[in-house]
This record gives sequence, structure tokens and C-alpha cells, in this order.
Amino acid sequence: MAIAVGYVIALLGAVIAYQYSKGKSKKRKYQVWGFSLMLPISPALAFSIGLTYAVIVKNGWAALIMWYIFPVIFIIGLMMLLVGVFKREE
Repeated sequence: MAIAVGYVIALLGAVIAYQYSKGKSKKRKYQVWGFSLMLPISPALAFSIGLTYAVIVKNGWAALIMWYIFPVIFIIGLMMLLVGVFKREE
């Protein structure tokens, strides 16, 4: 059940980010998606993927893979946010 909640939160964050970025400039899209990746999507997705992997391999310690997944997705979101902040309008 907890795994599904994490996936639902990540999906909901992506849907909301899509709604906020629809019809906006590229600069605003980078900002919205970067922010969304950093806050709602990254922790929920890392948690769900980690627990899913732990269930598959039947080892609770395997869930610690989320400590590697979270920073990767967070840094990608941070880079997207910074591109949106420093990108010049065309």
C-alpha cells in the first residue's frame, strides 16, 4: 500500500506540473518541472522504487537504494530549475 501511495504522489505531481506548464514559455516550463521534480516527485519516486526493489529481491536492506535515487532525481530537478531561472527570453 505504501508503495502505491508513493507512485500516486509522483504521478499527481507530474500531472499538476503538466497543467501548470501547459501553454507557458520554455523558461517557465523549466522552472515548473524543475521545482516539481525536486519537491513532490523525487522523494516519492525514490521511496517507491526503493521499496519495490526491496520487495523484488526480498531483502529489506535493498530499500536503501532510495538514498542513491533521490539525489540523482533531485539534482536533475535542480539543474532544470536553474536553467529556467537563468535562461534568456527569446
